[in-house]
Amino acid sequence: MSEKKNIPLSVLDLAPIPQGASPRDAFHASLALAQQAEELGFHRYWLAEHHNMTGIASAATSVLIGYLAANTQTLRLGSGGIMLPNHAPLVIAEQFGTLASLYPGRIDLGLGRAPGSDQRTMMALRRHQSSNLIDSFPEDVETLISWFDADKEAQLAVQPVPGLGLKIPVWLLGSSLYSAQLAAKLGLPFAFASHFAPDLLFQALHMYRENFQPSERLDKPYAMVCVNIVAAETEREARFLFTSMQQQFINLRRGKPGPLPAPVENMDNLWSPSEQYGVQQALSMSIVGDMTKVQHGLAALIRETQADEIMVNGQIFDRQARLRSFELAMQAAQSLA
Repeated sequence: MSEKKNIPLSVLDLAPIPQGASPRDAFHASLALAQQAEELGFHRYWLAEHHNMTGIASAATSVLIGYLAANTQTLRLGSGGIMLPNHAPLVIAEQFGTLASLYPGRIDLGLGRAPGSDQRTMMALRRHQSSNLIDSFPEDVETLISWFDADKEAQLAVQPVPGLGLKIPVWLLGSSLYSAQLAAKLGLPFAFASHFAPDLLFQALHMYRENFQPSERLDKPYAMVCVNIVAAETEREARFLFTSMQQQFINLRRGKPGPLPAPVENMDNLWSPSEQYGVQQALSMSIVGDMTKVQHGLAALIRETQADEIMVNGQIFDRQARLRSFELAMQAAQSLA
């Protein structure tokens, strides 16, 4: 069990745009967090693709990865994830081939099957209608891998330049059983989005591990679990900071996504009982408190999931409080070892 405790800790960044801030501010805050993550020893740093959401600035995910990679030295950077149904596989292969050529050994490609947006935005992204886009996800993933694993001298009719033969690590991301099954079938690492969709976490991990087929890329299952951590000097302060994320989820469920709200002292007047239940259910995989609370929470998460890696999300309004939260999370993880 001691080996399991000393597992890598990574960062998921949605590049949140707090109320009163701009996307440029969010990018600068992401850079500050990435540079701190590198200094503290976080294993990897992923950015998530979302569209038409005024509180999330990471829509052009590969562009933002390039910005952070150019201003760090050793940190692994990647997507958590690229929503592949929004894109032609060749475009993604070229984008990440470019990143991997500029920053060799530092780029991950995490792929999701969801659109990361609403139906209208999906249409604006894709420019055409097709009911088969999601159905082509497995084939699109295999196409990307075939390019990345091809001989660099291969004479293919269509090839990503750069990208061909670069062996870029590919992950499958999911919040249901679908990607767990596909990751097992293809022999790929798997990351579960329990930070906002925890219900099927244990079933998905079991399915992935039980059905895993070794591949040239991976000889045994490798599972990463994403969790929200909001840490502060005191439990009360952490609970206060956490209300920003709770408000964000209420607004999302009301169909009114917006900038990340400022924290509040009391949530009682902001949500109905049914909204409170829904938000608490969605965010149940959250560790909120001082460092001792985070230590216990991380230890329980590792014990219960047997995860190979933990990824931390933290939507926190104040930039300095956000940096401090990730610092405390790393201190908590290191104390377990």
